[in-house]
Amino acid sequence: MTRVRLDYAATTPARPEAVAAMEPVLSEVFGNPSGAHRDARAAKAVLEASRERIADLLGTAPGEIVLTGSGTEADNLAVKGAARDARARDRGDGVVVTAIEHKAVLASADRLEREGFRVTRVGAGRDGIVELDALADALDDRTVVVSVMLVNNEVGTIQPLDEVAEIVRVNAPEAVLHTDAVQAVPWLDVAKLAAAADLVTISAHKFGGPKGVGALVVRDGVELEPLVEGGGQEAGRRSGTTNVAGVAGMAAALDATVATRGETTARVGALRDRLRSGVLDALPDAFENGARARTIAGNLHLGFPGVDAELLLVALDQLGVEAASGSSCSSGATEPSHVLRAMGISDAQAAASIRLSLGFPSTDADVDAALVAIPQAVEQLRTAALAS
Repeated sequence: MTRVRLDYAATTPARPEAVAAMEPVLSEVFGNPSGAHRDARAAKAVLEASRERIADLLGTAPGEIVLTGSGTEADNLAVKGAARDARARDRGDGVVVTAIEHKAVLASADRLEREGFRVTRVGAGRDGIVELDALADALDDRTVVVSVMLVNNEVGTIQPLDEVAEIVRVNAPEAVLHTDAVQAVPWLDVAKLAAAADLVTISAHKFGGPKGVGALVVRDGVELEPLVEGGGQEAGRRSGTTNVAGVAGMAAALDATVATRGETTARVGALRDRLRSGVLDALPDAFENGARARTIAGNLHLGFPGVDAELLLVALDQLGVEAASGSSCSSGATEPSHVLRAMGISDAQAAASIRLSLGFPSTDADVDAALVAIPQAVEQLRTAALAS
């Protein structure tokens, strides 16, 4: 059976450029970059060249790149690290996040709340966009961290980060602004759109790099309390022997992504639009979650009344189509999506909704197959429900 992957928001295959960049590092340049001998210096040279390329593509300086083991780690370092450092300096104790953030951010905020920080979670509208008035109301002169993602990982909506930054500057002058840009990199100019953020998270495997490596942009002057202490790597902000091969792969994947992003976004956006139109034509009662005009090219979030999303995913998988409900980090969860709940979508609608996400490998043939499988699976489940 030919597999149709509509879950590229969860992960992507490694780009050939990433594999080519990693192979010689894994086999030949295997030294520890923290050492002083020749092999170590060779590894250090690869590491720093990769860091420089990542920094250039993200519109920042090499010294502002902190290499991490994942986007989740980068989110944790940003939110916890900035908040704890600020409280240690008696600058404040307020943390504000949106209720539609990735769970890496929400769990970090929960942890800080247990440590005595004042945590506020701001909702979003049914369009999937953060409520800016509520954000402004949540801020004060003792707020030290604000986290608003650039692109939502479930419904794919693009947040108005420039407006968010202005609100933060006016209402919380002591705060640093963090944005989780993990889902944005394949589709948007993160260097431009996240320029107003003090802290920016990316994750390599979302754009054709290897799993297990990410980065946090830390603008000059922003202080963080480290989560991982030891050898003092990454200027003391993240200790541990660096994954040199992974970083080389991330740099190569980011380079290829940026170089082809315009063409990929236009092509995949057209595929997504054809998928949407075909599904809605075949199933007129289906509904779309999130503002269509404010959604990245690779995301389509649809609901099917009377159909259980988890059962639908199983049926689609049996037909060769891979999709998701909620975020990829919540696989198997029976609770309705926290994102959809925060948007004011009912539990019944949330439980009937799935995420179809396309990526740079997506093809017309994928859409053709999905347009056969999705209506078939929905109708099978509805027929079974009527018969039971």
